[in-house]
Amino acid sequence: MADVSPGDVHPGLGVLGPVTAWDADGNVIALKGPRHRSVLARLIIARGRVVPVAHLVDDLWDDPPADPVGALRTFVAALRRALEPDRSPRTPARLLVTEGPGYALRVPMDAVDAWWFERAVADAAKLPPEEATVRLDEALGRWRGPAYAGFAEQPWARADSRRLTELRLHAVELRAEALLSVGEADRAAADLRAHGAEHPWRENAWRLLALALYRTGRQADALEVLRGARTLLADQLGIDPGPGLRALEEDILHQAEHLGRGDRPAWGGRPGEAGRRARGDHLAGDGASGQADRRARADHGAGTADLGQAGHSAGTADLAQAGHSAGTADLGQAGHSAGTADLAQAGHSARTADLAQPDHSARTAAPAQSDRHSHADRTARPGEAPAPASPAGRVWEQVAAAYDRNVAPDARARLESTTGLLRNLAVTGGSGLLAAREHRVAAVAAAEELGDPELTARVIGAYDVPAIWTRLDDPEQAAQVVAAAERTLTALTALSSTAHGHAATPGAHEADKARLLATIALESRGTRLARGPQAARRAEEIARRLDDPALLAFALNAGFMQAFDRTGLAPRRDGIGAELVALSARHGLSTFETLGHLIRLQARSALGDFTTADHHAVAADALAIRHERPLVGVFTRWYAALRLDTTGRAPATEVEAAYRDAAALLGGAGMPGLAHGLLPLALLCLRLRRTLPLDFDDHTDWGPYAPWVRPLLLLDRGRRSEAADALHATPEPPRDLLQEALWCLTAQAAVALGDRRTMARAHAALAPAANELAGAGSGLLTLGPVAGYLELCSG
Repeated sequence: MADVSPGDVHPGLGVLGPVTAWDADGNVIALKGPRHRSVLARLIIARGRVVPVAHLVDDLWDDPPADPVGALRTFVAALRRALEPDRSPRTPARLLVTEGPGYALRVPMDAVDAWWFERAVADAAKLPPEEATVRLDEALGRWRGPAYAGFAEQPWARADSRRLTELRLHAVELRAEALLSVGEADRAAADLRAHGAEHPWRENAWRLLALALYRTGRQADALEVLRGARTLLADQLGIDPGPGLRALEEDILHQAEHLGRGDRPAWGGRPGEAGRRARGDHLAGDGASGQADRRARADHGAGTADLGQAGHSAGTADLAQAGHSAGTADLGQAGHSAGTADLAQAGHSARTADLAQPDHSARTAAPAQSDRHSHADRTARPGEAPAPASPAGRVWEQVAAAYDRNVAPDARARLESTTGLLRNLAVTGGSGLLAAREHRVAAVAAAEELGDPELTARVIGAYDVPAIWTRLDDPEQAAQVVAAAERTLTALTALSSTAHGHAATPGAHEADKARLLATIALESRGTRLARGPQAARRAEEIARRLDDPALLAFALNAGFMQAFDRTGLAPRRDGIGAELVALSARHGLSTFETLGHLIRLQARSALGDFTTADHHAVAADALAIRHERPLVGVFTRWYAALRLDTTGRAPATEVEAAYRDAAALLGGAGMPGLAHGLLPLALLCLRLRRTLPLDFDDHTDWGPYAPWVRPLLLLDRGRRSEAADALHATPEPPRDLLQEALWCLTAQAAVALGDRRTMARAHAALAPAANELAGAGSGLLTLGPVAGYLELCSG
């Protein structure tokens, strides 16, 4: 494989993520541009074999330059200098060598992370399970993103990328086997839950998860997993589970002794089974897996916009909250799709909103009739609202009427019930979201007027609506909520220190404090205030100490919103998303499970791992349909446009149409912080990447992105002096999902103007994101690899 002797110092080469090289001290070696990386990747794939120059030229260019061989030699020379910086002039290269008609890479097996990974997985299968777990942890830790990120879909890389991806999935399942064998079923189950969600077509993943749950004493959960897999197969592929899943379900139902519930079974299970498991059974084999993958993509690409359409009314009472009756009231606005308290008149009697007829004004529900006819069959009397036809509508009316009759108009319970309704109302989108925000501020103000910090803390903290977008919709409202939360936190701390003159119970009000802190962090997102990250960390610490899953999910959302203190933090956010998915799936927190999938969709997009991002989009859409969350469709439709864009195969006109269709969903979504200026920005990114005329109207509304766009627009019109002035006036981007994209816009303008000072600033800011796609972390748009902008700024 190599002409390098074992004692020689050699660089490390990585393809388990973006193509990278490291020196002997572990520092990243600058490899210049994407052509240099593609040459290196192509030679790594050849595994020491010679790749003819003609093949390299064919692989590198669809439309070769005038002198492709000369260009290739330039790339090779630059790679040799980078990989062997101490090599004397005119001394033959030892690593990237010329041989016969082409080039070859001569490095030892442990120099390339993919080769080391392959050997580690093969070795682990032969080790005792305790050692195998350690070895597999180390092997999986070598992955930094999708294999050959940036090149994975190139014809010359596709097969090796998919082979390595498959091997990684096998390693995850092999590690789970090892954990089960040493009695650590809890650890195995936690990892397998996310693994199964990401790769729903792997039968072995579901089998292992069910077995792990069974061995932790969760027989019902194990059966639910198996039946969920059966439903998935039937709905998506029209097939039954394979014999492995069917047999395991039967064994669990009969509590078969060989399942070893709570025991420490032998590594690999029954004779002959370990090999089959190690290969990673797919649902109905490779053919079905491929078919499932194709169908998942097709289903995702078609019709996700329906999820964003108005018509999914929500906002029903949160009956799961013990002690909170389901109170409804007039929003004070005709046409809202859900009802909540009329907080503009706090303390007055709440009136029941007619949810079955959302366009009518609110009316008080009639008491349930005691005659033998069903409520649905009853004909409405003159002037009376028609009786709801659906069971949900009937229950809503009855409970709301009972609440109105039995709860005093000035009861404090009305405020707490209202907050639960506001939380549900917010996720309906459109006017419901806008109304929820407005009435939330009124609810907080009403609670503060009562002078009860405990009640105020509950009213503020109960609004744990998952948040995915980092730009505030209404900064003024957010500031009011933060100020109220800070006041309440101070009052609670004072209340905790003394209770009726006696020392308070240690840890009193801790959960309420954590919710206030999480609220402060969420409503401070996108700012540079130190309080936001501090509050998020403290909220998470308390939630983990209290072992409260719902509180931890809320705190993790806050942590996500504060994970933008610099560029290049997609891996950190991916970890938050993975924990949210696993935690929420275990505890039935469907809204936070959906949020986790959207976070991972964004993070994997930033890392160029669109295969995994596709799975999260499908999972998010499925949860949204099941739980009536129409806003999710806004994000998945935008993601579908981004995916079309990143393939590079669709014409620009088709991609622009996809972005415009996605933008149409924002009109009634109630998210101005997301909508304002987003479509023009997406189109600008597309045209810049494809070197198309910018061609924007003078009246285009760029929203908050105008300062970063203006220099490029002026340059496009030949107004260099004005562009330079505009560039000097450009602020640092806000700390949010688009900061890498905005820095890249600044970098491109600086390069065009020769502004080296700004180029240096942009380079320093973007360097941590060298392995990411600019803007793709939003899940909405992209300017392409950050590495390309770093190269421009280094020139």
